[in-house]
Amino acid sequence: MPPRDLRISASRPRMPLNALRVFEVTARLGSMSAAAKELCVTHGAVSRHVNALEDQFGVPLLRRLPRSVVTTPEGAALAGQLTEAFRLMREAVARLEPGPLTLSCSATIMMKWLIPRLSDFKRDNPDIEISLNMNHAEVDFVQDKISLAIRTSMTRPPADAVVEPLLREQFGPVCHPDYAARMGIRSVASLTRARILETATRPQAWGEWEAAMDRGALGLKAHERYEHFYLVIEAASAQLGVALVPRYVVEKEIESGQLVAPFGFIDSPHTLNLWIAPHERLRDDVRHLAAWIKQRME
Repeated sequence: MPPRDLRISASRPRMPLNALRVFEVTARLGSMSAAAKELCVTHGAVSRHVNALEDQFGVPLLRRLPRSVVTTPEGAALAGQLTEAFRLMREAVARLEPGPLTLSCSATIMMKWLIPRLSDFKRDNPDIEISLNMNHAEVDFVQDKISLAIRTSMTRPPADAVVEPLLREQFGPVCHPDYAARMGIRSVASLTRARILETATRPQAWGEWEAAMDRGALGLKAHERYEHFYLVIEAASAQLGVALVPRYVVEKEIESGQLVAPFGFIDSPHTLNLWIAPHERLRDDVRHLAAWIKQRME
């Protein structure tokens, strides 16, 4: 049986917005306790709001399980429309009250690519203030107050994001020149003598590199794992092993001779993209920063 078409009668004195918001969060998180935490209210308050909606509509919206809740067909239909409705409301308010220009990117991109170049942007655009958000996960532009985000193609953009490609990522093994000489790293096969370093955010990277090199499977396994690229770059610089990293985050180290790339860099399966919040894409400061990032990435 298809879910009932739930409508609030026009004759009712008011729209129960608080109760609807509580229900939407509860359905989205699948837990009254989690909803209470997000909304900074008690578990009892969440339960009362949901019960009031069920009494008003005359149908159950949630099935209560010992440690969670799941929506009924009627509840799922309502929750899906409410999620979109509240998103549109937040976006409408954000259009009228734009916040600061906020750029989100990973810690490594921020440290190794963005900050060393940011003074150039500030010199040419002294009236534009930029707030930085250090993150590499998915974003909600309105809720997280993000104007632009730099992400790899491994991360899914919001459905309404304006996505502009920045570059095809190139990657390759890097190490300290003294480490390369000591370990005799002259061929791909010689990597079996080295300590292999990887990052927690790219556990599949060495396998992708081997496949892209098409030299036969070496079966390289990581000896050490670091949480972020900037840490594995420091480890390679300290002669702790060989790290596999994107080219754009080690250009300075390669140029200075602190690191070498014995086999150069090749195209990875991933791209680096710029996400732009749809409700802020026409802001002058957003457009200026987006154009600058694209130009410098090229």
